Amino acid sequence: MNKETKRREALLYHAEPTPGKIQVVPTKKYATQRDLSLAYSPGVAEPCLEIAANVEDVYKYTAKGNLVAVISNGTAVLGLGDIGPEAGKPVMEGKGLLFKIFSDIDVFDIEIGTKDVEEFIQTVKNIAPTFGGINLEDIKAPESFEIERRLIEELDIPVMHDDQHGTAIISSAALINALELAGKKAEDVKVVVSGAGSAAIACTDLYVLLGVKVENVLMFNSKGLLTKDNPSLSELQLKYAIDGAKIDLAEAVKDADVFIGLSSGNILSAEMLLSMAESPIVFAMANPNPEIDYNLAVETRKDVIMATGRSDFPNQVNNVLGFPYIFRGALDVRATKINEAMKMAAVKALASLAKQSVPEQVNVAYGATKLGFGREYIIPKPFDPRLIAVVAPAVAKAAIESGVAKNPITDWLAYEERLLERLGNDNKMVRLITNRAKMDPKRIVFSEAEHLNVLKAAQIVHEEGIGFPVLLGNKEIILELKEELGFDADVEIIDPKIKEEEQRRDKFAKSYWSTRERRGISLLDAQKLMRERNYFAAMMVNEGEADALVTGYSRNYPSVLKPMLQLIGKANGASLVATANMMLTARGPMFLSDTAININPSAEDLINIALMTSKTAKMFGVEPVIAMVSYSNFGSSTHQNASKVREAVAYLHKNHPDMIVDGEIQADFALNPEMLQEKFPFSKLAGKKVNTLVFPNLESANITYKLLKELYQVNSIGPIMMGMGKPVHIFQLGASVEEMVNMAAIAVIDAQEKELKKNKLAK
Repeated sequence: MNKETKRREALLYHAEPTPGKIQVVPTKKYATQRDLSLAYSPGVAEPCLEIAANVEDVYKYTAKGNLVAVISNGTAVLGLGDIGPEAGKPVMEGKGLLFKIFSDIDVFDIEIGTKDVEEFIQTVKNIAPTFGGINLEDIKAPESFEIERRLIEELDIPVMHDDQHGTAIISSAALINALELAGKKAEDVKVVVSGAGSAAIACTDLYVLLGVKVENVLMFNSKGLLTKDNPSLSELQLKYAIDGAKIDLAEAVKDADVFIGLSSGNILSAEMLLSMAESPIVFAMANPNPEIDYNLAVETRKDVIMATGRSDFPNQVNNVLGFPYIFRGALDVRATKINEAMKMAAVKALASLAKQSVPEQVNVAYGATKLGFGREYIIPKPFDPRLIAVVAPAVAKAAIESGVAKNPITDWLAYEERLLERLGNDNKMVRLITNRAKMDPKRIVFSEAEHLNVLKAAQIVHEEGIGFPVLLGNKEIILELKEELGFDADVEIIDPKIKEEEQRRDKFAKSYWSTRERRGISLLDAQKLMRERNYFAAMMVNEGEADALVTGYSRNYPSVLKPMLQLIGKANGASLVATANMMLTARGPMFLSDTAININPSAEDLINIALMTSKTAKMFGVEPVIAMVSYSNFGSSTHQNASKVREAVAYLHKNHPDMIVDGEIQADFALNPEMLQEKFPFSKLAGKKVNTLVFPNLESANITYKLLKELYQVNSIGPIMMGMGKPVHIFQLGASVEEMVNMAAIAVIDAQEKELKKNKLAK
């Protein structure tokens, strides 16, 4: 994507369909006059009087306890510098979005139009009664130090400047584990810090709390080593200034154990890295270009323990590992501040989590066979679902133990359950899927590339690194559309109908004919079919010229499915082909099947659909809990439509006893744990959270998933093809660009899985 196209896309993202990235959503009913009279006058007077009598009741009757202000004056915005409060607002909204999706904290972003420290502090103090916590953001040093210090002292709610402490907390967790792997102690190591801004100071302060000695730290700013004779240094910088002669960075890193980079790219050379001590620890956290390239570092020193700020390398120091969960824990015990004990609790929780067994969902997301504690895994991954239930309780406990919690928690198991419930419908699964696809992108045929939306999807797939699109269609039309989109990448375009493709068409036709010559297909028939894109695309996958195929945008599902079944067919051992839709609901991902193919499956079909859906859920790191749904509950109807479900469940219980599956059961009982436990405590689903529904027929499955999608804006990924011999996935007619991109990622993951299985069999 060229620079202008990226610019247009970013502007369009922020402008459409509604300007900005966050909005206020009511949490109470408001449909009737009675609702409104409770929400406002006269009913609202009652909580007002309660709060007037006891100000702490504001947490009981208002949203204050889950509301954080992200506050900035725009003086140090990302890499943009002092661009002002209005220009910084998109960043603050983005921070609000991260708070919401990672820890379910609501945010008002507040941009303050002053650079005066006293005015800034007074403004924040005056609006503080609205909020449960204050996240200071993008305020330049040294003013940020004074602003944070004063607000912590003068307010009775948690205050944190994330630019300073976020990086400090995450990198400190990484340092604990890196020192362990290197066999070194904090008090013994020599540390060189490149950078002397607010983040560098906060990091070094926390390293000192871990045991690093101040006298063993050499800190550099853009002008060189900090020395005590430099009158321009702040009081906080002077703490790390030294007496004596100046040395340059190359001299400083010689025999150093740790290099901390919070400065600019490519300032640590390979020669400098070679001069460091055994098992050097290098945290090159400048973005987008680290102080030394990751690949160069690991090639130069096999014993290096490396972290960066980038997601495409191991050990990303990412603030999202910290601030959502630190504020979550602080808010939940109504802490009056975020103190050093709470920060250190977060550090230790993160360090400890990296040593625990990694859930399969995380392995799947990062395309790893099994992540495990070591040089390439010293801090947890941002998509680890355990973070909220590990870091937030650690912070909350530290707040209680250090005496700053007004609302102590007593039932920690119940608290952790509530935290996990907060994860909700935040599209984490989409990020997990995309991230996994990007680990090993594949060649994907887009067989309807003449359609603008299909080409948009292919563009995103290419630019995001999800896969390598192959565009089928009229080359002239596709090139015109590419120009319109600013899609200037050199991707392969194939028109199956042109003369230049005659040789390939003939090759595909002969290959297809050889499999269908006794089924009424002549060579001439096969040659004609190869001029049709779906037949041509399917043969590309069959013949190994592409890894996967996505199609179906402009045609009804059965007409697209037919050539796929004829040319590619079922996988070895599969008795039927079926589909599942992954619905991203408020209760987490739900798998629904069969949503597109089998009209009235038999009991045997339902057994196979359940088994395939179970494998599909596991492919995405989800342990399936399967309800075989019906209009009947456990024998309440003897009709064949209910009995076939009951028969399928009986078979699964007998032959697959480890599967968590039960039925026949009505959908409300399956999805309501209290109702299920009360009425059917004997069920294998009792006490469990159902995440997979197998329907008795196509009507019920297809109607259900489309109702969820349209009535409740539930994101749907699918239909995901199950049981096919090759990675082929068919869009629903008129699918959105987003849906097509998600399906392309699914196709890549499917190709990865099939390749892995093939390689295992070959061994």
